[in-house]
Amino acid sequence: MNKTDRQLAIMLELQRSKVLRAEDLASLFETSVRTVYRDIQALSEMGIPIIGAPGQGYSLMEGYFLPPIGFSAEEAVALLMGTDFIEQRLDGDYKQMARTARRKIEAILPEPVRVESTRVRETMRLLHSSEPITDLREKDYVGQIRHAILERRKLSFTYRKKMPEGDGNRSSKREVAPYGLVFAQGNWIVMARCDLRGDIRHFRLSRMTELALLDERFVLPAGFNLNQYRPPDDRNERVLIRAHPEWMDRIIETANFYIESAEERVEGMIVQFRVRSPEELLYLILGWGGEVEVLEPESLRRRVREEAEKMWKRY
Repeated sequence: MNKTDRQLAIMLELQRSKVLRAEDLASLFETSVRTVYRDIQALSEMGIPIIGAPGQGYSLMEGYFLPPIGFSAEEAVALLMGTDFIEQRLDGDYKQMARTARRKIEAILPEPVRVESTRVRETMRLLHSSEPITDLREKDYVGQIRHAILERRKLSFTYRKKMPEGDGNRSSKREVAPYGLVFAQGNWIVMARCDLRGDIRHFRLSRMTELALLDERFVLPAGFNLNQYRPPDDRNERVLIRAHPEWMDRIIETANFYIESAEERVEGMIVQFRVRSPEELLYLILGWGGEVEVLEPESLRRRVREEAEKMWKRY
């Protein structure tokens, strides 16, 4: 970042954050505190009303606002593609907000920048060939859950798990306190405290039905921050497979989350996975075909064999 861009960025940060220390600015822009002092001095000499309070930091004079900031073509593309993503993935309220924001951004762009940003956007497109599309029902659920989170209201729904429970059932009724929404690997997930399990659980919206907002309220745990929360890793089962080296790209693309290690040997690639249950990998392994062999555990080898025999009889 050159000096002019950094000084403009400092003004924007002061307007946004109100009070910042020189050390904070130096860390943010990856420069020295001495350089920040020189930038503050230069801005003051240009007439920017920056106030320095010993022991507190720098701030802009109360009531001072920067004039509207222009965008480069690349910055405009980033913002406009962001509105495209929101329109495709969020609920109806945000879909309309994204369209309104896009019109406002395009309206304030100078003609040369607007033309250039349009040309750049025409060379890029958001596709979902390898990710599930957020359908209308799921978008509606995003909207309902978003309101429940903001209003601190509990939710109820029927949830269909990927694997059957101990009693053989895959579906169960849940009441939860929703803490946040996460979009990961093409799927919307609500992080919530489940009354049934007595702990924080993750629920895919695509596996939910009969969603309803309850009148019962909840209190968010003190200090809970969705951006800082890291769920415990409970993948304690190990699966070992042997695969043809040329098949590794496909394995990585479809099961990267589970892979713990991969080692090339004379007999092929030995790949180790960590899972909650070996059957989580069953249908992935079947999809990889005859170029892959399960080495451990024996229970998974048996399940693959059983499914292959069913397929043989059917075809």
